[in-house]
Amino acid sequence: MRVLVVDDTVVFRRIVADALAGVPDVEVVGTASNGRLAMARMASLRPDLVTLDIEMPEMNGIEVLQSMAAAGMTAGVIMLSSLTVRGGEMTVRALELGAFDFLTKPEGGSAEASLDYLRGRLVPMIRAFERRRVIRVILRGGAGVPVPVSASPTGVPHIVLGVRRTGPPLVLIGVSTGGPAALTKLIPALPRDLGAPVFIVQHMPAMFTGPLAVSLDAKSAIRVKEAEDGETAQANYAYMAPGGRQMKLTAGPKGEIVVRITDDAPENGCKPAADYLFRSAALNFPGRAIAAILTGMGRDGTDGLRMLKRSGCFSIAQDEASCVVFGMPKEAIQAGVVDTVAPLDMIGAAIVQSVRDIRA
Repeated sequence: MRVLVVDDTVVFRRIVADALAGVPDVEVVGTASNGRLAMARMASLRPDLVTLDIEMPEMNGIEVLQSMAAAGMTAGVIMLSSLTVRGGEMTVRALELGAFDFLTKPEGGSAEASLDYLRGRLVPMIRAFERRRVIRVILRGGAGVPVPVSASPTGVPHIVLGVRRTGPPLVLIGVSTGGPAALTKLIPALPRDLGAPVFIVQHMPAMFTGPLAVSLDAKSAIRVKEAEDGETAQANYAYMAPGGRQMKLTAGPKGEIVVRITDDAPENGCKPAADYLFRSAALNFPGRAIAAILTGMGRDGTDGLRMLKRSGCFSIAQDEASCVVFGMPKEAIQAGVVDTVAPLDMIGAAIVQSVRDIRA
């Protein structure tokens, strides 16, 4: 794995390069101090992966990504961002443009602490990127064992018989690595009159989910917002769990869905966590959920789906070919808690049809 390190500070370039030194099968082939140099060195060095600073002189990280796309460069990109509102907004844009993942820069602390922080987070990302490259080579060659997609004769999955329908539907989405790009395709595919509220857990820290919600809202027919504690959910709205907080659903005095935002502990190392959201829906609104597990590392969502399935949830997993990382969907599929496996571009239609099935 050939890696190019791009950052406008010499100290941080050195720390990132040192964090990757000694990692098996990883070679830092060069560094660059700004976007223009990065483009030139990508052309000559042909790295497999680039660690790319968001804010740089001459060309920032967004402009580099756009130039890479225009030039047909296929290197993967991990963004490095400051934990600020502007950094969050630019990182969300980078992820929508196809960056593989992102990492917030360490603030304060010693050089040794920064080195440990970066190594502990960069190495799993790089291994996940390696697995994605291998999977895509296999899929291009037609090898591997495809997971069947269960669908209606029109190609749109329907809710299976036996679901206990106890009230109006609600839609749950759990997603991690590759999520902003996936959500940018999925949420705009939902119609203005969907007929159900949508609740999204995207693994992100604070400062990032707000800009993502704003970006999705501008692209979508339904309204998208970062969820607020105590608000009553409305149909045709999507509620994004705030980064670094947990989101659960509770029943109001008239049976309405009330969103609660908490500081409860992480689950599966995640805060927000899909399991936390899914479990609350299973306990308080049985038989009403349509749940989708999208691209991401780890197994968050599988245990929550198991609880939802006991009460009659219809569940959808994104297929391997369209995932950035086939971790969360794979775990759910292997656990036997998924009704339908579908490519990303079919999941919106599956959700719409499933909402209609419940409301019929």
